Formats: sequence, C-alpha cells, structure tokens
Amino acid sequence: MFGIVRPCTHRLSEGLKAEWMAHLCGLCLALRSDHGQFARIVTNYDGLIVSVLTEAQTERTPGQRRTAGPCPLRAMRTAPVARGEGARLAAAVSLVLASAKVRDHVADRDGLLARRPVAAAARRVAAGWDRAGARTGAQLGFDTALLVDAVDRQTGIELLAGPGTPLLTVTEPTETATAAAFAHTAVLAGKPQNAEPLAEAGRLFGRLAHLLDAVEDQEADAASGAWNPLTATGTSRAEARRLCDDALRGVRLALRDAEFADDKLAHVLLAHELRRSVDRAFATDVCSHQGGGLLTEAGHPSGAGPAGSFGPPPGNPYAPTGPSGPFGPPPPEPPRDRRGLIMGCLVWAGLACTCQMCCGTFDDPWSRQRREGLCSQCDCGDCCDACDCCSNCGDCCDGCDCCGCDCSC
Repeated sequence: MFGIVRPCTHRLSEGLKAEWMAHLCGLCLALRSDHGQFARIVTNYDGLIVSVLTEAQTERTPGQRRTAGPCPLRAMRTAPVARGEGARLAAAVSLVLASAKVRDHVADRDGLLARRPVAAAARRVAAGWDRAGARTGAQLGFDTALLVDAVDRQTGIELLAGPGTPLLTVTEPTETATAAAFAHTAVLAGKPQNAEPLAEAGRLFGRLAHLLDAVEDQEADAASGAWNPLTATGTSRAEARRLCDDALRGVRLALRDAEFADDKLAHVLLAHELRRSVDRAFATDVCSHQGGGLLTEAGHPSGAGPAGSFGPPPGNPYAPTGPSGPFGPPPPEPPRDRRGLIMGCLVWAGLACTCQMCCGTFDDPWSRQRREGLCSQCDCGDCCDACDCCSNCGDCCDGCDCCGCDCSC
C-alpha cells in the first residue's frame, strides 16, 4: 500500500481508527466489486482520502456503511466498511494513478521492467486499469481523461526540465490531477460551493505528494541513475522543505473555507498526519517504534524517544508483589478455540503484510487472544504534536476537537 499519509493507527482515537479502516477497506472492496480481485493491488492510503472527503461533506446515513465478511488482513474479523460513490471515485482515481505509476516505471526501465516481455505485460495491465477507471469515472460523472492527460504531460515536462527549471513546473501535472479528484468530491456530495477550496487543497496535496516522493527517492535515484526532480532542477532540500511547509499551510486554509458535516477524520489526515508525512520524509520526526525517537535534521537519533519502548510492561498483576497484591484476580483461562498450525500461519502472514502487528490491535493468529501492536508501547505523541499551535494560534486546531489543544499558551 503506497501513499504519503500513513498514520500510526494507535495515534487515532478508537472512533477515528474505525472510520479510517472503514474507508481503507471500502476502497479495497470497491476495487474488487467493480474491477475484480487483481485490482485490489492498487489499494493505497492516499486514495482513501477521496472517500473521506466525500463522506465528510454529507450527513451520515446507515447506507454509507455495510458489514464486510472476514478478511485475512483483518485477522479474519468482520468490520463495517464505507460504501457508495466516494469509495467508487477513490477506486477509479487509484486505478488511473496506479496505471500512470506503472507506465512511469516502464519508461524508466526499473528492475524487471527493463525486460521487454515484462514491460509489455505491465503496459497491458496499465491500459486495462485506465479503461476500468474511465468506466467507473464516467458512471460518477468524473472524466478520468483529466488525470490521464496530466500524467502524459509529465513525461514531456521531465524531458525539458533542467538546472534552473522551477520545481513547481515539474509538479504541475500531479497538482492538476489531484485537484480534479478532490473537487469532484464536492459534486458527489451535492456541495458545489466546496469545489473551489477542495480543488486548492487537492492541488497542494498533489504538490506535497510529488515533492515527498522526490525527497524520499533522491539517494536511490542518484545511485541508479534514475531521473529525480530535485537533482534535475538543482533544487536544494531546504527549498523543497520550504515549498512543503507552504503547501501544508495552504491545505489547512483551503479546508477551512469548505463546509463539512463532520470533518474530524479529514482534519486529522490532512492537517496533522500530512505534517507528520513531511517530517518523516525529511527525517526530522518519526514514531519512536521506527528508530528510537526523534531524529535530527541530519537523520541521526536524537535520543528523545522513550526508554524501553519495546520492553515488557512494568509489573505483574498476578504476582504477590504486583499491583493487585496476593489476592489479585486469577490468570485468565487459555482460549479453547485455537487455530491449527496451517491456518494460524496463514493469518500470521496476512497480519505481517499489514501494519496491524506494528500499529494496530489484532487477534493472536493461533490463540485468538487480543493483542496490541508494538506501537502501543511507544510514545509517538498526540495528534497535536504535529501542529504549530503555540506559534500560530487558531491556524491548526480552531474548531477541532480531535485533541485537547486549545492554543491557550
């Protein structure tokens, strides 16, 4: 699952975590329902934001959720998932943009795609995704040709770009594509007045996506000789960071100009978690479970992480000297409905391929006991750690009850 907005789920409240998973699973199932099992491979974290924005602009109805059956990626549990036009639009956009990503890798002759038979097969898959996305988009009144045209222009712009070319010239096609997708959520929600501010938020989100991808890949691109916008235009990382910070402020301001029925999840993802994505790309802030705490600008551990983040929880509630004393509750009986070896291994593989064993809650693959991921033992801060509340009062958490930040300092 690719994407720049990848929240550690333990940072979200239980309600927002359930909502986030509902949209992620809703996108995955919309891809399966409209385009077949293989299309689920393009499920991504950024695509679900389209679904989140669509739902945020409408009043909640029972029809916006359905109960999905057991899934290995949910430890074989059922769950409520998002349904409707927002999820389908997210699926169409994800297909078209994934197609563009495949074609870009083919053009760059990356890895196995340097081989002609593999590249030919990849091009056929990409063409099929383009057609599938166009069909769903047409049913929703969204012209995916806007996305395809933007992506096609990207190649020509990159060929002409060189030292001194403004970096924003290179990011323009991505900005145009994401602006169109964000703006159409207002059409689906019946809020045409939101189209302009959401287009602006989408444009800046696309800029961030392009810049962060360039920042994260710059060293690898230099080693492999691949084209990178920062290297090609001679743009420094400091200038890229400035552009990212400007885009972050612009996204927040644009969202404040839009009218929402319930924007809690959209606010957390596009105001707080988007900031964390920037910090993560520039190696200035990471979850402590991903390396022991904060990093300096140079990318070295600062030592600010909590000691013993991965150690066992202190105390033993069943020991005579534990918090419960000698008359504490007896240990729970072991569950009797254990999975067999093979089924347990399959469930473990599903959990290992997702973030649940790291940042989620999950059932033990064999014993079915409820367990917390490693993130539950680390201190990644609350949702306001990412915003500059004290130095920019009113800009970030105005009207936001996702956390206790009252900007009173």
